[in-house]
Amino acid sequence: MHLEFRHLRSIKAIHDAGGLARAADIMNMTQSALSHQIKGLEDQAGVELFVRRSKPLKLSAAGLRLLRVAEKVLPEIDALDEEFRALISGKSGRLHIAIECHACFEWLFPVLEKFRHAWPEIDVDIRPGLAFGALPALLREEVDLVVSSDPEDLPGVQFNPLFDYAPVFVASKDNPLAKKPFVVAEDFRDQMLITYPVDRSRLDIFSELLTPAKVEPRGVRQVELTAVILMLVASNRGVAVLPDWVVREVKYHSDYVTRPVTEKGLVKRLYAATRTEDAVKPFMAHFLRLGRSEPVKLQRG
Repeated sequence: MHLEFRHLRSIKAIHDAGGLARAADIMNMTQSALSHQIKGLEDQAGVELFVRRSKPLKLSAAGLRLLRVAEKVLPEIDALDEEFRALISGKSGRLHIAIECHACFEWLFPVLEKFRHAWPEIDVDIRPGLAFGALPALLREEVDLVVSSDPEDLPGVQFNPLFDYAPVFVASKDNPLAKKPFVVAEDFRDQMLITYPVDRSRLDIFSELLTPAKVEPRGVRQVELTAVILMLVASNRGVAVLPDWVVREVKYHSDYVTRPVTEKGLVKRLYAATRTEDAVKPFMAHFLRLGRSEPVKLQRG
């Protein structure tokens, strides 16, 4: 039997309307055309779909079975049609991203590379969110997405989980701490700590370990680039704590050692903050899916 969506729509319309004439009006076709379509379907199936001697017109047992299929399938088709229309209408738009994470560029660029192939008409821009109030800018619609590890309860803002990561201790193989299986807060008292040039409250090592323990490193040196941080660490000029996706290759290099921070290790979660109504936009939903999957590939090497 060659069954088409129009057949399912016709069966449901006749059942709902209680007759051919009214159903034909609803479907914007002639009664004879609708009757011919049903007759052709019955000839294919080899069974009657309606009890024609009844008024109003009633479905036969076979017709009721087909109606159940129509009631199951047609909503799915309508939902798919609506999704496709949304995809078409959402081909152009804007995705301006603010980043409250200095090391995030390493995983963000592969995400954006895939995103631009899928959504070439979307205007993408990146702004370091550390130089301005990123979340207030999101509410003012100056940016459309904020990458952050510090979720807040803000009306109209939705924090979409991306992935979990581990802040990892990195030191030179010649550093005395290289002999330890893990590091704790007290280990930093006599160390030069090399960090990104951001406020301490935005650095995992301070917010998660040193500040609660009231431990102050011997000194703090701020460096803009990850590559320079690693170069200084390799020269035993200091130690650092970096996200696991940054040190995925470093841990195999003979100049460095990587260790967990605390015996059990630290775990943080990265979020993409969006305006609540924007999270369901097709291109935004696609970006969030990529933002969850691509960094995990980086972490696993």
